[in-house]
This record gives sequence, structure tokens and C-alpha cells, in this order.
Amino acid sequence: MAIAQEELYSNKIFLNAALPLVKVLATDVPSLKKKFEHAHAVIQVSCLNPEVPEGKVGMHFIVNSGEWIVNPCLTPDPHIELQFKSVEKLNAFFKGNITLDAIPKIHGIKHAGTLAAFVMTLLKMANVLGATTAPESEDDQRLMVKCMFYLLTSGISQLNKMGHPEIHDWTMKSPDRVYALAVNDHPEVSAYIRIKAGKSRAGRGEYKRAMPFFTLRFDSFESALGILLGTADMLESVKSGKLIMDGGPEFGAQLGNFLLLIGDLAK
Repeated sequence: MAIAQEELYSNKIFLNAALPLVKVLATDVPSLKKKFEHAHAVIQVSCLNPEVPEGKVGMHFIVNSGEWIVNPCLTPDPHIELQFKSVEKLNAFFKGNITLDAIPKIHGIKHAGTLAAFVMTLLKMANVLGATTAPESEDDQRLMVKCMFYLLTSGISQLNKMGHPEIHDWTMKSPDRVYALAVNDHPEVSAYIRIKAGKSRAGRGEYKRAMPFFTLRFDSFESALGILLGTADMLESVKSGKLIMDGGPEFGAQLGNFLLLIGDLAK
């Protein structure tokens, strides 16, 4: 049976937009960073997919004494690999539907310490992305906003590269434009997506080559999480100054629809 298109979209988001956040967590969270200080390993996450020539899809990390490189492709001989039975099983696992059948086959037990640290980081990622309420501490709020900004902008770009009809049509008709997400006074959590004539590229941090065409800007982490988690009303946030649209409101609505699409596919 062919894999449903929605499953393929979700799979792409998890492999190429969500899993790269492991690097963010492993370098930003002190307790996790410490666990990788002496790690030297190639770590792969994959799932079987009979519809591609290789028979599976995946991505891998190269970890060297706390330094991380993210590669959105398979490597033939990783030290550690978490391999899921199918696209659907990987999706179910990262959506929180963890059953015995969705647990991956694990290779690399001899690297037990690094494996344990990696699994712990995966669980932290799942907690951050699966949260329904904002954490209390500002540091935790900052981390959550950063991860969600990165996930959403990367997710839009990945779906464009897959030819998602609505998103690809948007990029095909667009001149060279940059759409950004930001929080006032906190450039370290910014993210953006640049689009032009069917092409797209997501980036982390502020876009500095020119002023973005449109920016969805929040006055605080708490305000950002209200919208990102769906616990605050967007119109009320705009009226109260918690959400500022630097650009035409019609572009904010368009970007907002795509952000919701990515959020739905990742849940």
C-alpha cells in the first residue's frame, strides 16, 4: 500500500525540521551539553521506506566533543542508529503515540553513554514541541520559542521542496522576499524563511542583508507562546500590542496559515 501524502509531509518535517533541534537542545541546555562533552559518534535516525531506491530515509548527526554537525541524509555506517519500521511508525513516535510497535530498532549499544544522552535529548525535544502550556521560567520560554520558530520556518521550506501544492504555489509566485519571526530585544531566537520563484531557504537568527519583507513580531516570549500554543487570541494580541505585524496584515494571515499547517502535521 502506498504511503499517504500527509504521512510523507509529516515525515519530512520530523526528519529535516524537528530532529535538527536536537543540536539546539544539546548545546543550549547545560545539563544536556555536559553529557556530550566527550562524545565522538555518528548518530542516525531513519525509517524504512520501500518507495525510495535506498529502501529507507533518514538524517544523521556527527558529534565531536560537544560540537554538532547536522546532515539531512543517510550515512552508511553510523555508530548509533535508531531505525523505525516505517514512515508511519516514525511519525507516530514523534507525535507521542509511543507503542511497542513504534519503538525503533537500536544499533550501537556499545556506545551506551552517548546513546542514553541522545535518547534523553530526544525526549526533551518531544516535551518542548509537545507542550500545551508555557513554562514559567524565562530561560525555558526562550528555548521553547527558539525551537518552535526554527521548526516552523524550516518546516515551510521543507514542504516547499517537496512540492506541497499550496506552499509551492506561494513561493512560485513570489519575488525575492524574506518572512521573519522575532521577539523584541531577543535577536537570538529569531528565524526567517527566504522565498523566490519556487525556491526557499530557512535561516536561524536575524536576516541582516536587508530588512525582511514581513515580520511577525512579539513583545515577549510569553506572548509568542500564547500564539504558538494556541492559548491566546490573535486579534486580541494584535490589539493589545503583544503581536506586531511589520508588513501588510494580508501577508501575516498567509504566513499564519502555513505556520498552522506545519504545527498540525507535527502533532
